[in-house]
Amino acid sequence: MHKIIALWAVPRSTSTAFEWMMRQRGDLDCLHEPFGEAWYQGEDPLWPRYKEGEKITPGLTIESVWREILTRAEKGPVFLKDFPHYINHMWTADFLGHFTHAFLIRDPAKTISSLFNKWPDFDELEVGFPEQRALFDLLTALNGAPPPVIDSDDLLEDPTAMVAAFCQAVGIPFLPEAMTWEPGGDPSAHSWWDGGSFHANLAQSTGLTPQPRRYVEVKDSPERVRRVYRRMKPHYDHLYQHRIKPA
Repeated sequence: MHKIIALWAVPRSTSTAFEWMMRQRGDLDCLHEPFGEAWYQGEDPLWPRYKEGEKITPGLTIESVWREILTRAEKGPVFLKDFPHYINHMWTADFLGHFTHAFLIRDPAKTISSLFNKWPDFDELEVGFPEQRALFDLLTALNGAPPPVIDSDDLLEDPTAMVAAFCQAVGIPFLPEAMTWEPGGDPSAHSWWDGGSFHANLAQSTGLTPQPRRYVEVKDSPERVRRVYRRMKPHYDHLYQHRIKPA
């Protein structure tokens, strides 16, 4: 079986931009949140806000997604971006041993405020920080060393250096030509959620280019964002200690 590289992220963490860059490489079969599709729209949806009558896909389950990933990995190397909270019931040593793991983290002040803007009624079980930390700690215990962690702010501030460091950490070559692309691409073509409205800005981008570090003041956010932020921040801080530091 070929390598399966898993980038474990949280919602609104610039992870689709990272995935879009990985698609430009051309040497990996790239998958967009395959477990998430089953969690939200499978035949037995697991997301906490599901209501009877919402979209489901007969035959689509977490288990069928996993079988499809293994089938793809028989043919060639696979990259997937997904969120740990979709599959925390599957974290056995055998299952996790199929992957080359990496993590993408982002300040919860940014992720939660962005999620609130898209989904004011989001459930805290959709935020993902506790499960991201739990998976990180489990892999560290199983393997005797922490998996690589990329922080979104570091990535956006110095994308070339951070992507090169990521590639080295997961054992693939760094391809500078994958860092840029023509605007007008269609990330939504790979998204199963609402036609890809979450990725409108990405569709007009031209690459992973350096951006000034931007801060979000939580004190100016709605009360619910502040409350959830306080609970998520310790999990982010825990992984932040282990991040690959920019040169």
